[in-house]
Amino acid sequence: MNVFINKIIPEKGLKLLEEAGITYTMWKEKTILDREQAIYFCKGHDAFISAGQSGLDADFFAQCKHLKVVALHSVGFDGVDVAAATKNGVPIGNTPNVLNRATAETALLLMLTVARKALFLHKKIQKGQWGVAQPTEDLGFDMEGKTLGVVGLGRIGAELARICKQSWNMDILYFNRGRNKEAEQEFGAKKVSFEELLSSSDVVSVHTALTAETKGMFNADAFERMKPTGIFINTSRGGVHDEQALISALEKGVIWGAGLDVTNPEPMKAGNPLLEMENAVVFPHIGSSTVETRGEMSRCVAENIIAGLKGERLPYPVNPEVYDS
Repeated sequence: MNVFINKIIPEKGLKLLEEAGITYTMWKEKTILDREQAIYFCKGHDAFISAGQSGLDADFFAQCKHLKVVALHSVGFDGVDVAAATKNGVPIGNTPNVLNRATAETALLLMLTVARKALFLHKKIQKGQWGVAQPTEDLGFDMEGKTLGVVGLGRIGAELARICKQSWNMDILYFNRGRNKEAEQEFGAKKVSFEELLSSSDVVSVHTALTAETKGMFNADAFERMKPTGIFINTSRGGVHDEQALISALEKGVIWGAGLDVTNPEPMKAGNPLLEMENAVVFPHIGSSTVETRGEMSRCVAENIIAGLKGERLPYPVNPEVYDS
């Protein structure tokens, strides 16, 4: 059995594949594989490890229905036509839970960087503009006692809320389809409407999946409902916010600042105005970028591949319904 891997993944997962007697071909070039190239390589392999491969649509799975398993080196699967994979009998696996802390810490880093204008002030030093500091200039905000609003209080959102509650005694509001009773009991999270969360939160942090319902939910109207001192944080998917609406809100002072680990499209173009704004910080999708987390992600990937090639149920399935047919 052999596997095609579209990017270089950590040694931890590769070692598990080797121990299981599974061979692999790994694309090591800096160029990104397009959809047709990915299909070409997949046709010569029994399984596919995808690290952000685009084009996993209905036609991809129609051409690659021979694959015994596709293992995503990610939690998110919004770029995959899961229904088409299921129709063609291809199990899809992902890497849930292992990046909760790392992604929550990235949201926290964005919060602090935006709140204290840290990146903007660093750039001033680079430009030789440190100069004489006035007591009333370049001021940020404390987090102590503020209100955090979490859109999507799942594992990652709850991890961020827990840190903020323990560190700065922040009040926690959340907007979810259902209730998170555990979070309510542990750190006093309060479920509110989307409108109330926007108007009452000092920091709004997004941790929801990208769906038809959430796509563009942070539009001009949503930003208008936020506090003028509010900070918007997105570490989920770039499609959740309307970028032009966000740029306008920042330029006009509708909100105070924004921190993004995700953009639409990715990668963001170098000339994007968000990169030069005093009150915006953009990271290149580093939510899971720690040695420990990426190692664990590669472990989950390998475990999904090994199970799939043995004809067993994946330990981390995205489409468990594939086993019903």
